[in-house]
Amino acid sequence: MQRVIEVGLLPEGALDASTAFMAFHLEAARAMLADPDCSALAIVLPPADHAHRDWRLALARDLAREAAPRRANVVAGAPGEARDAVLRFLADAPGVTGQYLPCHE
Repeated sequence: MQRVIEVGLLPEGALDASTAFMAFHLEAARAMLADPDCSALAIVLPPADHAHRDWRLALARDLAREAAPRRANVVAGAPGEARDAVLRFLADAPGVTGQYLPCHE
């Protein structure tokens, strides 16, 4: 079963956002992945500009490696149909892990 953790707010700057995620949300993500009923985790982050791409992709890849064979992906976007569609896709995509997927309406 895919679990979802949604992070509502992060600082505007990429370095500060990365630091805040690691300090306040990483352990919750790891705990969800440690649950035997969890086969995948989608971390939902707010939209951000291109400066955030590297840390978000590194988060997705490194967490997926750490959690294997469980899957971990990072989704970014405002609430809406595009983000919901990506989450539905990931729930039924057993081969997709370690990806950063920004969504646009």
